Amino acid sequence: MQTPSPRKRPKNLNLFTIRLPVNAIISIMHRMSGMVLFLVLPLLILAFGMSVQSESSYLEMAAMLRHWLVKLLLIALSGAFFHHFYAGLRHLAMDVHWMTSLQKARLSSRLVLCLDVLSVTIFAYAIW
Repeated sequence: MQTPSPRKRPKNLNLFTIRLPVNAIISIMHRMSGMVLFLVLPLLILAFGMSVQSESSYLEMAAMLRHWLVKLLLIALSGAFFHHFYAGLRHLAMDVHWMTSLQKARLSSRLVLCLDVLSVTIFAYAIW
């Protein structure tokens, strides 16, 4: 039986029908969370700079951080941070050939998700 030529191969253009494994989802989320953290870094540096200028600017920043919308934003950013941290540890472990079998990689991916949820929940409880 002949294999179809590359031009006649079926193409799936509907991205919503592609089912990615959990390992791929964790890897994609790791990259996205890194990008989000990188893009938010100037705002965090600006907020830190404002908070150390004087006591009045510190009090203004503290008052702003007590607003519920800012707290929700911080919880979302903590989700990106915790995911990037745990997925980064997972990638480092895989780089030194720990958890390289498919079953162990799936288990570590699920562990990363569980640690993300647990850490964000603890952080949300702590700041609310």
